[in-house]
Amino acid sequence: MTGTKRKKKGMLWSKMQTPHCEDFKQWCRRRLPILEWAPQYNLKENLLPDTMSGIMLAVQQVTQGLAFAILSSVHPVFGLYGSLFPAIIYAIFGMGRHVATGTFALTSLISANAVERLVPLSSQNLTTQSNTSTLGLSEFELRRIGVAAAVSFLGGVIQVAMFALQLGSATFLLTEPVISAMTTGAATHVVTSQVKYLLGMKMPYISGPLGFFYIYAYVFENIKSVRLEALLLSLLSIVVLVLVKELNEQFKRKIKVVLPVDLVLIIAASFACYCTNMEITYGLEVVGHIPKGIPPPRAPPMNVLSAVITEAFGVALVGYVASLALAQGSAKKYKYSVDDNQEFLAHGLSNVIPSFFFCIPSAAAMGRTAGLYSTGAKTQVACLISCILVLIVIYAVGPLLYWLPMCVLASIIVVGLKGMLIQFRDLKKYWNVDKIDWGIWVSTYVFTICFAANVGLLFGVVCTIAIVIGRFPRAKTLSIKNMKEMELKVKTEMDGETLQQVKIVSINNPLVFLNAKKFHTDIMTIIQKENVSNQLLDDVSKCEQNTLLNSLSNGNCNEEASQPGPSEKCFLILDCSGVTFFDYSGVSMLVEVYNDCKSRSVDVSLAHCTASLVKAMKYCGNPDSEKPIYFDSVSAALSNIYSNKNLSKLSDHSEV
Repeated sequence: MTGTKRKKKGMLWSKMQTPHCEDFKQWCRRRLPILEWAPQYNLKENLLPDTMSGIMLAVQQVTQGLAFAILSSVHPVFGLYGSLFPAIIYAIFGMGRHVATGTFALTSLISANAVERLVPLSSQNLTTQSNTSTLGLSEFELRRIGVAAAVSFLGGVIQVAMFALQLGSATFLLTEPVISAMTTGAATHVVTSQVKYLLGMKMPYISGPLGFFYIYAYVFENIKSVRLEALLLSLLSIVVLVLVKELNEQFKRKIKVVLPVDLVLIIAASFACYCTNMEITYGLEVVGHIPKGIPPPRAPPMNVLSAVITEAFGVALVGYVASLALAQGSAKKYKYSVDDNQEFLAHGLSNVIPSFFFCIPSAAAMGRTAGLYSTGAKTQVACLISCILVLIVIYAVGPLLYWLPMCVLASIIVVGLKGMLIQFRDLKKYWNVDKIDWGIWVSTYVFTICFAANVGLLFGVVCTIAIVIGRFPRAKTLSIKNMKEMELKVKTEMDGETLQQVKIVSINNPLVFLNAKKFHTDIMTIIQKENVSNQLLDDVSKCEQNTLLNSLSNGNCNEEASQPGPSEKCFLILDCSGVTFFDYSGVSMLVEVYNDCKSRSVDVSLAHCTASLVKAMKYCGNPDSEKPIYFDSVSAALSNIYSNKNLSKLSDHSEV
């Protein structure tokens, strides 16, 4: 009897323990995405393209690391550390397979405000260089990187806290026009910060509200102090970079390996500067001494955290928004999913942990991510390979960069921001899709250049929400009578066989950023759902609770009651009479729904579309279809489906 009890107790204990173990494994896979893709890594297919992409990425990481460290008002060597540690952390915790994390212009610019405020240049005379200090750097440089690391640490803590609060679900408030305007405005700030290096001018640090305009005012007031040698070298570097990169882009399909023009330019400029001694002869500013090695980890100074809260919030929000946009774009391009909340954790840890290794704030950069696209990277292995090469630079090549002219480095930064700056071209698209989105873009951009990136981002989000709240009360609703008439036509005019293959969905609300994702999810659920006939009551109750979509087929919500066979063509009719207004996010999602349905062999027809909606869809990415997709009514769409079906039957019969 005792043995039986023990046996039952053992079985019960094993049942209790097994689910917990499985839950823990699932939790690890969810929070450590590397455990999901690394075991499935195909060495034969992916290693070569990832290696080539990693080499090209390492060149970008080194050049941008040096440049963005200077932009952050710290010694250039700390930018190399910022190109190493965050990339490793993100490869473990991040979900974007083509996202290159490292130093970032916008976060560097924000942290520079804290560095210049707390450790101004005027305090440099109070400290002296000591060979016994870390890497032989002066106490002044160590105090400056201490402030930048504190900004990174606190910004990462804020991002991890947002992950714990599950605030990733609130990212739908960040619309594409707001993100585009904020990043374009911040890129304009970065270009402005590099003007003094491009012109070879000595300029005091200028920041704060309207600092953008004060910088150009100072330049014009001191235009005579421009060094002609620096200006000519900057122009030559920019022309070479733009020309070669355009040629690489144009012939990337014909050549297997693109020319690393950034690396070639750095080597050529450094060699020329060394041979001609430009630093002494022409007074050109150079990068200077780059110490070897990585110092032992040290905690950021906690006594300055209260003084850098503003910059930390800016780094947390701006860095996450810019990085998430790249991760979502990568996921959409290569057909995988990204958890918005997991990205909070990944970027938070990419800021917290590296802050103990003298790193400046990090985020994903558009130029590096675009580089991974163009070089054919497959996974985050490309980023890990680039980290190995950056490590070689830190321990061996770094001192050779002493003679690199600052004007050349500034030119590389400016050209690297091309992807953000050309977002001005989006203004035409927003104007044709939704003029309110156009106004939000312009106003967000103005606020960003007048104040700061985080201020512009906050203004854009608040403005977007306020406008949508103001527009919703004026939105018209559908007429119940028209809906009933439509149901009657569906029942009487169509034969049962055709009707079973048609799903009619009425969109009952405006399409805006608030409900765009739900709209996509609802449509995909309707298409993918199977065996609904066994769950009729559940489906009816779910349909009654759905406030966005109203599905009609056979006079009820259960339009999938008789699913067609897998070989039969399906048809989806979207009744857009309830779309009384829309924004860019809503129209983009409608186009995405069309393309997703087409990839699933579902023909989509749009009924009751206004002229403005048709025009907006064409500017957002005109659905590629040989057949007509816009119809004046649901009946017209049904008649078109029925006539095409009969024609196909006749053609099949004639072939037989």
